[in-house]
Amino acid sequence: MKYIIQFEIILAISLVGELLNRLIPLPIPASIYGMAILFTALCTGLIKLSAVKETGKFLIYIMPMMFIPAAVGLIETWEAMQDFIVAIIVISIVSTILVMAAAGHMTQIILKFKGKEEKK
Repeated sequence: MKYIIQFEIILAISLVGELLNRLIPLPIPASIYGMAILFTALCTGLIKLSAVKETGKFLIYIMPMMFIPAAVGLIETWEAMQDFIVAIIVISIVSTILVMAAAGHMTQIILKFKGKEEKK
């Protein structure tokens, strides 16, 4: 029963994210709204980590299976993508490098910030 309640909490937050996506005319995916809401709720203590931890771990565990439909969709649209394959590869490589650089930079900033806090 605990897992069902945890899953319902996550689904409710996802629903709010979907509603915000429909109400706010910004090009932000509903999943980002949902993650931001969950993150804020966890940081403020509105939702305790124990209220979603086990189900969150389970969803992360099965995440690779969630990519199967997307991969099948790519395989089905291969003919349409062939004309743009070079552009797709270049965009994928450049965006991967940018994301890695941004994540590394943010990690360094956070570590510096934590180091300053620990010295105080």
